[in-house]
Amino acid sequence: MEALAQFLPLIIMFALFYFLLIRPQRKRQRTVMEMQNNLQKGDKIVTIGGLHGMIESSDETTITIVVGDGTRLTFDRSAVRDVVNKSTV
Repeated sequence: MEALAQFLPLIIMFALFYFLLIRPQRKRQRTVMEMQNNLQKGDKIVTIGGLHGMIESSDETTITIVVGDGTRLTFDRSAVRDVVNKSTV
């Protein structure tokens, strides 16, 4: 019984750590991964470097975006931070 009483604070700390830190982080990772997997041609995006552009083409691992002056740049899908306007195509 005393052994349980000694480990109870540790068990409570682990439970709090899980519900306050680990679980929300996994949820954020899941939503980011879902967003990156659902990128389509015509979506207006922002990269992690702050570059704004529109997706011209994509494959399994990379996307090609067109920026304001017509320049085409190739990025990894993981470099996309946010979708500004979702394509309706």
